[in-house]
Amino acid sequence: MTGQSQKRELAQFNFGVMRIPEDHPEAREFVEVLDPINALAARSPGFVWQLPDDECAAYFMPGGAPLMMVNLSVWESVESLRAYTLEGPHLDFLKRRREWFVRQSRPHFCMWWVEAGHRPGPDEARARLEHLRLHGPTPTAFTFARAYPENAGLPDTLPERPRCPFNPQEQEGTARRTG
Repeated sequence: MTGQSQKRELAQFNFGVMRIPEDHPEAREFVEVLDPINALAARSPGFVWQLPDDECAAYFMPGGAPLMMVNLSVWESVESLRAYTLEGPHLDFLKRRREWFVRQSRPHFCMWWVEAGHRPGPDEARARLEHLRLHGPTPTAFTFARAYPENAGLPDTLPERPRCPFNPQEQEGTARRTG
């Protein structure tokens, strides 16, 4: 690939481990706003795609209570994702995340550029997050604080057999999509 001549889109992956099960009364407000917040994402300028709930659940919830919430989506740009994430109703709930989620000691969010039309799967997302954890922000995986431009000479593949960045036993939970 010649890289810079082909349009790219921005993939993002994040996860959080809930402090309490979704059916706990203290989680009610979060659970009630989850679908409207995800619908807001789908209507936001620059939104392209989001991994459906059932695919997230099938991959990240092999059994047990759904304590791990995940989100894998594609956007037109860092700016469009930033506007959705850090402005408006999503930001209001992001500020309250400690009410519902365990504080993570390692990165739990990453972004990377993909070829336009590519829809990353959970394995790719996990590998990108692990790359960020091992190497810090690079064109392979980065954060809002250290974003790389679309034409940053991006690798097409990751090293083979990346370590799993988290496992349900380590994080004391399993998964569901979250905005």
